[in-house]
Amino acid sequence: MSRFFSSKYSSLEPYTPGEQPRDMKYIKLNTNESPFPPSSAVIEAVREEGGRLQLYSDPECTPLVAKCAELYGVKKTQVLMTNGSDEILNFAFMAFCDKDNPIVFPDITYGFYPVFAELNGIPYEQIPLRDDFTIDVNDYIGINKNIVIANPNAPTGIALSLDEIEKIVKSNPNNVVIIDEAYVDFGAQSAVSLVDKYDNLIVTQTFSKSRSLAGARLGFGIACEALINDMNTIKYSTNPYNVNRMTMMAGYMALCDNDYYMNNCKTIIENRAYTKSALEALGFEVLLSSANFLFAKSDKITGEELYLKLKQNGILIRHFTKERIKDFNRITIGTLEQMKIFIQATEKIIREL
Repeated sequence: MSRFFSSKYSSLEPYTPGEQPRDMKYIKLNTNESPFPPSSAVIEAVREEGGRLQLYSDPECTPLVAKCAELYGVKKTQVLMTNGSDEILNFAFMAFCDKDNPIVFPDITYGFYPVFAELNGIPYEQIPLRDDFTIDVNDYIGINKNIVIANPNAPTGIALSLDEIEKIVKSNPNNVVIIDEAYVDFGAQSAVSLVDKYDNLIVTQTFSKSRSLAGARLGFGIACEALINDMNTIKYSTNPYNVNRMTMMAGYMALCDNDYYMNNCKTIIENRAYTKSALEALGFEVLLSSANFLFAKSDKITGEELYLKLKQNGILIRHFTKERIKDFNRITIGTLEQMKIFIQATEKIIREL
């Protein structure tokens, strides 16, 4: 770091995104992207909007917000669009957490949560998952602290039920509960239906996974109007034009073509079941997933060794070095053809040991 870098960030450990190597062509099963392209209507709308880039985007994302509110059955004033769901999460950390209002989250979860806390000087606590990597709801009941939970959790893929989410939200009425639903469309229950019932609930989602727009960077939050107004204060104090014109139109058309994307999700769920069964036939332990990925380990090979050998074979999966999960790998679910190639390569690696 330079001699000018602020000391308040000297101990900050930034988030590590999934690798994007360009040394060869890979089957990318490492960053939970959709294997399916955006719909043709999205591509055409983005092309047309590109001719208007000399103009600022609408800071209120008016048509996109209206369409989102219609689809999810909420008011327009309950929706906030952001530059990826990471931005809405950071807005929430900034708006509702401080030294007097700490935040808690699982010890194995999305790696950006501790980064946001450290970046904003927020005290935080990491609550260990059970031995089977599930969240113990009782750990979050009535703790009187802000809470963020990824549901389904990442990188495990395990989901809480809507009843369990409601118990957490209801028991902490004086604190904000953020439910990060980046992977909800692949088999979990959304908590959006609880937003009108609880004024301390924020639900965040993304267009990156189920709607094939990872490269566009678009996310959103749904909450009561007061919480949305609070986060808008942060938005308009940092970057009012946070969603560009092309991304805004891509998101709008993706919601208009919702059936296309939800059918893709069904295909991924089918491919997930195939991959889980095939891995288990090879002796892998595979956690039950409600996401577009699987979390798996084998007692025949370390997580790192499998990751490296697959990479040599042109297949990328995600390996984590954290002690508790270092034997596991996270495998994004792609097309059936991609998953068959992954299984064949994995079987060959195991056989050659």
